[in-house]
Amino acid sequence: MTLKLYNSLSKKKEDLKPLKNKIKMYSCGPTVYDNPHIGNFRSFVFFDLLKKYLNFLNFDVQHVMNVTDIDDKIINKCCGKIKNLELMTKKYFESFKNDANKLKIDLPNQVPFATDHIDEMINLIEKLILKGHAYKTEDGSVFFKIDSFKNYGMLSKIDFSQLSKTDRIKNDEYDKNSINDFALWKSRKVNDGDIFWNSPWGNGRPGWHIECSAMSLKYLGAQFDIHCGGIDLLFPHHENEIAQSVCATNKTFAKLWVHCEHLLINGSKMSKSLNNFYTLNDIIKKGYNVNTIRFFLISSSYSHKIDLNDVNLNSSNSALKRIQDFYNRIFELSKGDVEIDNNKIMNTQLIVDFKIAMNDNLNMSKALSVIFNYIKKINIKLDKKQMTYKESILTLAALNKIDEVLGVIRSSEIKLSKNDKKLIEERNLARKNKNWDRADEIRLFFKKKGIDIDDSEAGIIIK
Repeated sequence: MTLKLYNSLSKKKEDLKPLKNKIKMYSCGPTVYDNPHIGNFRSFVFFDLLKKYLNFLNFDVQHVMNVTDIDDKIINKCCGKIKNLELMTKKYFESFKNDANKLKIDLPNQVPFATDHIDEMINLIEKLILKGHAYKTEDGSVFFKIDSFKNYGMLSKIDFSQLSKTDRIKNDEYDKNSINDFALWKSRKVNDGDIFWNSPWGNGRPGWHIECSAMSLKYLGAQFDIHCGGIDLLFPHHENEIAQSVCATNKTFAKLWVHCEHLLINGSKMSKSLNNFYTLNDIIKKGYNVNTIRFFLISSSYSHKIDLNDVNLNSSNSALKRIQDFYNRIFELSKGDVEIDNNKIMNTQLIVDFKIAMNDNLNMSKALSVIFNYIKKINIKLDKKQMTYKESILTLAALNKIDEVLGVIRSSEIKLSKNDKKLIEERNLARKNKNWDRADEIRLFFKKKGIDIDDSEAGIIIK
């Protein structure tokens, strides 16, 4: 069975059939004008899950994710100072990387910044003008001529008679021949200050949509396998990407368009503009560790909305603890030995059933059911002491293999400070002296830091 993914372009599940031996995948990255919120990371964790599952299936994946470091929001926040732009975007990209690392997101092979690819954008715009798909306005801006692309709307299937302008399109407006045409190059305005680049049409900067087309074309070529993004980018951003890319190259651009749904906050869309968002650190401060948060973000279908609330986070915490407790039980029996042939691991029933579930459009609910049913069955064998050492080794290897995708079962490497180590020694002494209150106090101190301390027959386990 091959991997099937829901293609937003065809509105149906399709087999993944790579154009070449390597899977080429592009995903829309962060806009670095503020700290990313947990809703942003729903998409970024999904991109990571998809890539890791492709690796699990032994595909070689070339993943490109852009960084938007120039747009209206960024210019407004920088007050027209290029130095402010460089300092701010670097600061917030580092913030993004730190949070991504906590959530065990492996950054892509290539993470290009928009401002490093202005020449590529200008060249792409020149092609579109030459082919009659774009035009210059009197103020030196350049717009894409939507009427020149007969298949405009092929992704969103939008009814133009019902079209209403979004804030993002409104922000891109200057002087247009058509209300639906969008900016490829925006002429310099007074408020832009010294944030501008030279072009054949005068000083200015690229429009938001042209950025992704220029960078994906440079690193992946005119055709590639998968384009990912949040559902909010489907229109107009991805629709515009298709139009300008196809018109410039006469190629089909991306084969599969895979969109991740919104993360809600108590039933409402999480958004910086609505001021109802949480950062990753906000959730950690509420007492949830990063493995629980990642598990929550991946445990439902990427194509369904999920609601961030304490009930769902606590449920995720309990479910993950059950998996981790089982893993630790197997780890102790197997003594951590996993020197087994990979083919043997991949042919275990656990892995086979996991693949069947995941190949169905990354059906995480079904995949987790496979894991929990397996845990129930094996725990019975463990309770009856019917599991052999060799079986435990194979089970541990299979769980490790699955965790290469999920990234939540095995605990992260924990770096303890000298004070942390002293507190652990103090807790051991408190337990020895039956000072349970002090022992619990220290355990709760570590829990708030995202570190769980469990006690076993072999000693304490730090996760």
